[in-house]
Amino acid sequence: MPDQQPQIVFVHDDFECETLEDELRVDERCRTLLQQFYSHLQLSGLTPEKASELAYGADYYVRDYLIDFSQQNLARPQAGLVKRFAATWYITRTLEPDMTVLARYLDAIEAFYRFLRDRHLISAEELQLIEAELALRDYYHGRIRQFLELKGDGYDAWERECPLQEGKGAV
Repeated sequence: MPDQQPQIVFVHDDFECETLEDELRVDERCRTLLQQFYSHLQLSGLTPEKASELAYGADYYVRDYLIDFSQQNLARPQAGLVKRFAATWYITRTLEPDMTVLARYLDAIEAFYRFLRDRHLISAEELQLIEAELALRDYYHGRIRQFLELKGDGYDAWERECPLQEGKGAV
């Protein structure tokens, strides 16, 4: 079912951040896009509650992790970003990491990137890259379990397996 709302057109460079002013501009563009995503979900037949849950999860990933923490362009997905989010960032930034909650975020990320694909902001290949990382749910569950069982100075080895920063270990 096509959306009944006017489409807001963005280009890839609209999501580049190099200065504080850029970050504020990108944040506003992300808000607009996320509001459009929320409307799209409702027009697709989801209840306002389910649409809110997915939009909130996408917002958390996009604005808190992707833009604020990683300073990445949401329209230029890179290998390892979703994996670092799910396998390390979410776990270390949450008081009680839980796979059920993480699964809701992963579902939201998937719905959001499909929405971006439908609007030609990302390619089919980029969507496949993201979907492959979203599919690693057993791995993410194991990472949560390992994190909760850490003792002593085991954090460094745990983090090296999937480091928060690109280029600092295996991803």
